[in-house]
Amino acid sequence: MNIKDLSEEVETISQIYSKKFDIGRDGNWFVLKLQEEMGELIQSYLMMIKQGRHKGKSPEEIKDNFRKEVADVFSHVLLLAKFYKIDLEKEVEEKWLKWKK
Repeated sequence: MNIKDLSEEVETISQIYSKKFDIGRDGNWFVLKLQEEMGELIQSYLMMIKQGRHKGKSPEEIKDNFRKEVADVFSHVLLLAKFYKIDLEKEVEEKWLKWKK
C-alpha cells in the first residue's frame, strides 16, 4: 500500500471516529490530536525503558502498546498532511531523500 492509499484508509477511520464521538475536525484538532498521541507515545516509551509506571502491564504488553502508539502518531501525521494537502511523498523526497545523491 502506498502513502496516498494509506492516508485515504486512515481518513475514513478518522471520519467514523469523529462522527461516533461528535468531534469537529479542524486544523487545531489535527495538530492537537497529534500532540496528544505524541504524549501517549512518550508515556509508553518511558514505561518501556523503565522510567515510568508500568501500571501492571507485562514487558510484552508495554512493547506492544509502544508499537501501537507509534502507529497512532504515524496515522495522525498522515491525517494532518491530508488536511493541509501536503504531498508527503514529494516533501520527504525533497527534504530527506535528496541526501542520497
